[in-house]
Amino acid sequence: MVSQSSNNVANASSELALQTENLKVFYGSNLAVRDVTLDIQKNRVVAFIGPSGCGKSTVLRCFNRMNDLIPSARVEGKITFHGTDLHAPSVDPVQLRRRIGMVFQKPNPFPKSIYENIAFGARINGYTGDMDELVEQSLRKAAIWDEVKDKLQESGLALSGGQQQRLCIARAIAIAPEVILMDEPCSALDPISTLRVEELIHELKQQYTIVIVTHNMQQASRVSDCTAFYNAEATETGNKVGYLVEYDETTTIFHNPAEKETQDYVSGRFG
Repeated sequence: MVSQSSNNVANASSELALQTENLKVFYGSNLAVRDVTLDIQKNRVVAFIGPSGCGKSTVLRCFNRMNDLIPSARVEGKITFHGTDLHAPSVDPVQLRRRIGMVFQKPNPFPKSIYENIAFGARINGYTGDMDELVEQSLRKAAIWDEVKDKLQESGLALSGGQQQRLCIARAIAIAPEVILMDEPCSALDPISTLRVEELIHELKQQYTIVIVTHNMQQASRVSDCTAFYNAEATETGNKVGYLVEYDETTTIFHNPAEKETQDYVSGRFG
């Protein structure tokens, strides 16, 4: 059962960016995630933690309808973005993904120049302003401008892994999203690059709402304001079904969780 402490995360004075209500995700006839209800405030960092197979990334992909690209996927329940139902007929998934950007586990720069990695998405989304300024500001916000400003015409693929990931964050920023989703953005990075991305997350939350999936509990405790702990249970057919155990302020989740499952996970007893 989901801890009622999730109600403490948002209050009447906070502006909600994303909400889910009884969210369920199926792949074919198999239920993958069940009954996820949570509220995500604007300009906060929310971490999703839990063991492999508990549905963290599946829920994350629901927020910009990336699961629509999987033919067998089906979503039930309600997801709202600033009060608008994400599955309403009037919602264009392509436009939605401009407002809710995504950074993936493995850095995936386009096989283009550093400059074009930033400019390309903005251009196809109809940006008509000063492109040089947009490129510079996006790279500055992603804390990589000083490292690449003299080689903007070189391939983004020539950068180190950590630089590539910050380039991908800059690319997401360039199309002016309101929310940035990050699916284990540091899992392929060395400790120094990880630290830079974590510092960047702290800076970005002044302008964006960020939801990050991470297997690194120390990272979750460092970067997030709120944490959602997911777990999974096996069905009679042997499939795993993920579910939300508890959602609260990060300090509560790590130091005074309401659920024994959460306590066992954050203390290292399983996972």
